[in-house]
Amino acid sequence: MNAKPSRYQVSIEADPKLPVIRMTRDFDATPAQLMRAHTDPDLFARWIGPDGMEIKIVEWDATTGGRWRYVAGRDGEEYGFHGSFHEVGEDRIVQTFTFDGQPESVALETLRFEDIGGGRTRLHAQSLVDSFEGRDQWLASGMETGVEQGYAKLDALVAEL
Repeated sequence: MNAKPSRYQVSIEADPKLPVIRMTRDFDATPAQLMRAHTDPDLFARWIGPDGMEIKIVEWDATTGGRWRYVAGRDGEEYGFHGSFHEVGEDRIVQTFTFDGQPESVALETLRFEDIGGGRTRLHAQSLVDSFEGRDQWLASGMETGVEQGYAKLDALVAEL
């Protein structure tokens, strides 16, 4: 699924005092729609990551204490990711995130879905990584493109829900 560019842009900021990346973006969707798109494995696989990636869900238990794993592939290359759901609430997810290629680097992510009225939601995402060097590597990796393209696909997906 490739999606057209959105009218919303993601704001990505590096905290100057902590190895944290903060992202904020608005969606024309309710918090419940966004929560469903983040916790239903079939929906999640349809929007996560950059255009052209095929996502295979290997394990998915989107409950407090559950685990997840997926593999993203393109052009014969595969990239695995895994983590644990520490909290899955009504409008918040706390999880770990690990790229298989860097198993020593575990991020703690918090996603919060803020109802801003009119059927719109502001997503607040925070990733705490293990070092400033690790944070800066994430930022230099081209993650912004994958995030923008993934969220554009998420826009199209929630319009169907």
